[in-house]
Amino acid sequence: MTNQNKLFITVGILLVATVIIGGWLDQTGRSYTEEGIKRALTTYAIARGLNGVISVAQGTEVAIQPVGVGVTFTPGQILDPINDLIERFSWIVLASSVSLGAQNVLLSMTEWLWFGITVGIFLLISLFAVWRKQLFSNTTRKYLYKAALVLVILRLAVPVIAIVNQGVYEVFLEPQYEESKLKLEQTTSLLEDTAKSTAPASQEEGFFERARQAISDTVSDIDIDEQLAELKEIASNISQYVLNMIVVFVLQTLVFPLLFLWLTYRALVAVMQH
Repeated sequence: MTNQNKLFITVGILLVATVIIGGWLDQTGRSYTEEGIKRALTTYAIARGLNGVISVAQGTEVAIQPVGVGVTFTPGQILDPINDLIERFSWIVLASSVSLGAQNVLLSMTEWLWFGITVGIFLLISLFAVWRKQLFSNTTRKYLYKAALVLVILRLAVPVIAIVNQGVYEVFLEPQYEESKLKLEQTTSLLEDTAKSTAPASQEEGFFERARQAISDTVSDIDIDEQLAELKEIASNISQYVLNMIVVFVLQTLVFPLLFLWLTYRALVAVMQH
């Protein structure tokens, strides 16, 4: 091994030690993970709120009898499939929160003091072996370098995965998430406003019962088709926004972390087999 290679390895070891001791990588990874948890919990609250509004609308109907002709209007049933989708979406978001929480625990494990001390000891011995290789057999140095590299990968993998995952989210997923989140919040407000505008004066009346007060006794004045079309459009929009959010959370908390873990595993295998 030339002196140039020794210097290169020494600089690499010192850089790794600086990163570990400085804690910047750990702090950044933890910060991004906690942001992800907050984002998931906020989305879960939005989903449950929308689920509650839709659930109220589902069980309501408007019964109208203009000029003696009975007409029953059940707008909430249009939202029934959407409510099922929202229910499943809320479970996906909750599972995402658990996944991010597990990543937070892994970060705590890699930050454990004694694990860091162990990594530091192996790095120091490896550095000593680089400059005083005559004191170590070839086999000993080989396994020492492997052990040190494996420990470094294990020590830095989780925070690096968290940082890379956040970078992918900000570049590719954040615009889609923010737009869908805003639209779902607006849709929830729209449905709540509809509930207020159609709320009955009596507690026995349903979600859309106040529509009776705005409908004349003439059949021609009943514009049920328009309200149905509006609800269908709302249902279609909700489906699109929810699917967009599902894609974001599945990719960020399942697909990408598993991909990065697989790459870490392949790196460990490559080190062990080299």
